[in-house]
Amino acid sequence: MLQGLTAAGLGKLESDLQLIELASRYGFDCVDLDAKSLVNRLGTEEAAALLQSSNIQIGAIGLPVEWRGTDEQFLEGLEKLPSAAAAAAALGCTRCCTYILPSTDAPAAHFMAVATKRLRSCANILGAYGIRLGLEFVGPHHLRTQWKHPFIWTVQETLDWIDAIGEPNVGLLYDAYHWYTNEMSVSDIRQLRADQIVHVHINDAKDIPVQDVLDNDRLYPGEGVIDLAGFLRALNDIGYAGPVSQEILTAAQPTASPEELVIRSRAAFDRVFQAAGLIQQ
Repeated sequence: MLQGLTAAGLGKLESDLQLIELASRYGFDCVDLDAKSLVNRLGTEEAAALLQSSNIQIGAIGLPVEWRGTDEQFLEGLEKLPSAAAAAAALGCTRCCTYILPSTDAPAAHFMAVATKRLRSCANILGAYGIRLGLEFVGPHHLRTQWKHPFIWTVQETLDWIDAIGEPNVGLLYDAYHWYTNEMSVSDIRQLRADQIVHVHINDAKDIPVQDVLDNDRLYPGEGVIDLAGFLRALNDIGYAGPVSQEILTAAQPTASPEELVIRSRAAFDRVFQAAGLIQQ
């Protein structure tokens, strides 16, 4: 598995260039970022050379399409998707991800019908560039009632929706936090195939009742109560070999410097991967 970072939880980064530099300096394999912005800033050749010299891959890009909003918002984003996908593909990135909120103000059946068509269109464009689309189920209980109508928050519901979307390049973004807030076990992961998982996020949760766990109150890996050793072992057992990217959502931005937070992240990864038996002490 590739050990990766997102910008979430790393404080006030100056730019994606700093994210790449710090990830490289502290032994990470990949970063999640906006490939199109990097290409716009440096040009394709210079961006590719920077990643290569840093020994860093782009783990995933975010889906730059607002598929939850109006038709106008969706079409505006869809027009930009080919250029975003082309930039990602040019830099060797093969993953694009988005999240599914577990409730919606729209009538759920209508929302699903519209969103299915929209995500199918996105997946079709991404597939032309060799990019997979990962859908992230979101588990915290407070978000299940944040809006009027319950929607999707479990793995099985998400897999059923992926089947309905019907594009072969669509799979799961599997986040340890949402695995935990769904009160799932390692056996649930072992029931999956590696090819069903596009991308993985890792983080930790406070020692409070699971129904009180907040989405934006996360801890660094190994600092909380999630069985991350079991989580990683199960992913390894099914043959998942893609990115495992840290994502630490917090209500307030950390006050430590990005370098201090990357050092903390490095120690966190070492701790949980050692506990899982996936790296030597």
